[in-house]
Amino acid sequence: MYNNQLPLIDLHRHLDGNIRPQTIWQLAQKNNITLPEINFEKFLPHVTITHNEADLLAFLKKLDWGVKVLSTLDDCKRIAFENVEDVYQAGIRYAELRFSPYYMAMTHQLPVADVVAAVIDGVAQGVKQFPVKINLIGILSRTFGVEICQQELDALLTHKNHLVAIDLAGDEYNFPGHLFVEHFTQVKNADLHITVHAGEAAGPESVWQAINDLGATRIGHGVNSYKDESLMAYMHKHSIGVESCLTSNLQTGTVKHLNEHPITTFIENQLLVCLNTDDPAVEGIELKHEFELAHQSFNFDLQTISQLQQNAIDMSFLSNAEKRTLTSEFTTKDL
Repeated sequence: MYNNQLPLIDLHRHLDGNIRPQTIWQLAQKNNITLPEINFEKFLPHVTITHNEADLLAFLKKLDWGVKVLSTLDDCKRIAFENVEDVYQAGIRYAELRFSPYYMAMTHQLPVADVVAAVIDGVAQGVKQFPVKINLIGILSRTFGVEICQQELDALLTHKNHLVAIDLAGDEYNFPGHLFVEHFTQVKNADLHITVHAGEAAGPESVWQAINDLGATRIGHGVNSYKDESLMAYMHKHSIGVESCLTSNLQTGTVKHLNEHPITTFIENQLLVCLNTDDPAVEGIELKHEFELAHQSFNFDLQTISQLQQNAIDMSFLSNAEKRTLTSEFTTKDL
């Protein structure tokens, strides 16, 4: 259930976590890459979630085959284009697609800045063909360490005019945010927005650090924020958005059962929270599923669902004029 008088918006959607299994299979054949199975159906469990994983790192391994088959820049361009098509097919009006260019480049040692350019090109081709609006967010993959993240940031800033924000993602527990303060000083100097994965594998202190030291105005997942009432009060006061991903949080083991998810607590504390997919191809879901899940699991009524949709508009890294255009165009078309 969702309000069809408001646009569907996905703000936390990983482009490199949404590589179609069929595309992985085809690129492996094209690029002579050996997969762990010779039968496509048997290969699917290697790239999709079949049961909830033990933790975030186990979940993230499901993304690895998708990038291992990217042996050329044209491959990167193809998956970017297909991501735009998937957004359109899912009925999403606006999406912010985030991607880690080093993660995409590393297996076949592609030039990282050229991977950024290929993604930009693929998305540009996609929006010419499909009537959706897309913005790009560059990811620093903390899992690979401080120096690699600097290389990644340099590549992203080379194309900063085609990005709206920079994100910090990956192994939050072993690579805490304080290691990346200098990186995000550069991001601020580049006048890009900042969103940070925090409070997923670590506690509320990680969210505080993302806000205070890195300059985040949005938090990816932020599940453990509920453990600190003063943090939630601060986030409400300063309109720090929470990009919530219900199915992902369950599949990563961040919450053991959906009834433990703090989204109702966030809403009760008037946090700016919205629903998102995270890695739809890996999870086997799309955005409409997340709204239906929220309705069924938490008994959210249409008013609450509508507020979540409006929050996504308000939280988006669009200008105020673009937000008005997005809403008015959609409403006019739907009348």
